Amino acid sequence: MADSTIVETEIVTVRTGNRPAVVDITAEAARFVAGRGDGLLHVFVPHATAGVAIIETGAGSDEDLLRALDEVLPTDNRWRHRHGSPGHGRDHVMPAFVSPSASLPVLGGRIALGTWQSICLVDPNGDNPTRQVRFSFLPA
Repeated sequence: MADSTIVETEIVTVRTGNRPAVVDITAEAARFVAGRGDGLLHVFVPHATAGVAIIETGAGSDEDLLRALDEVLPTDNRWRHRHGSPGHGRDHVMPAFVSPSASLPVLGGRIALGTWQSICLVDPNGDNPTRQVRFSFLPA
């Protein structure tokens, strides 16, 4: 039997600037799934130095996340991967700690996030001021 399920996808460009950033992309994701019914939203950043986090924003958690990454993955010369800004090797290790993707339930065309949860692009790499994010929707 042939499967008639079609995955819908869209790529958006997000400006992260020239220093480490946590950028809330919830509104863009919500716009993408609006009116699509029930299913699954997959968020993926096709970059070797960025990730996706589901966190609270606006209360300092975004800055706390960047600080925690600095403590766990310092921007010093310990890294073998050395091109780019000093300490850039840690940016290539970061996706092992902050995954480059997340999957979220969508119910009635709305992302089923918790009260304080936001979908965020985490970009510690100031060498690339813009990033792409791929949203994919798999209908139920």
